[in-house]
Amino acid sequence: MRLPRTAHTSHRWRIHEIAGDFHVEDVWALPTPGDPDDFPYLVRQIENGLGGGTAVSSPVYRLLFAIRWKLGELLGWDKDDAGTGARVQTLWDRVPTDLRKGPQDAGTRSGPFTPLYQLHDEWAAELANRTVHAVMHIGWVSDEAGGYRGQMAVLVKPNGLFGTVYMAAIKPFRYLGVYPALLRSIGRTWQANAGERKAG
Repeated sequence: MRLPRTAHTSHRWRIHEIAGDFHVEDVWALPTPGDPDDFPYLVRQIENGLGGGTAVSSPVYRLLFAIRWKLGELLGWDKDDAGTGARVQTLWDRVPTDLRKGPQDAGTRSGPFTPLYQLHDEWAAELANRTVHAVMHIGWVSDEAGGYRGQMAVLVKPNGLFGTVYMAAIKPFRYLGVYPALLRSIGRTWQANAGERKAG
């Protein structure tokens, strides 16, 4: 379910200290009901699923990602000189010292994303290319039923006019094809791994 931006901005996440100059593009409630200590399982699931959409069974989702990666290859959008440390400064340089001591190994890529930090209820990773510098933020929040669930926010800083036009152009595809398939896949995998979480 899509949420208002305030679902992210009103929470006292540590990412606000690091990416305060990024725009909150999307916020989604994840179909991952759980207990207070289940967040590490969600982080592992998200990291294992990153990598261009191959973990999602939807043909539309996979087609859209295949087109995007092919365009990136042909037009040079995803070359090393377009990423963090080249076109843009990595957000790792902004990560406070206390966040650098968490369980997350910063700099170890998960698909196209590079993790920044992990806490007991918050994880963030960045990506940069010719179109945008983006952050995927996953939080663990209380739900209306007295339990917990994941919440995903996408923060972006478009690369000039080109990046702004690109983000506007892909918006319908994100809402109609990418996010619905992604959320269904996250929910199915979460349910399938329920036994592992109970076993602890």
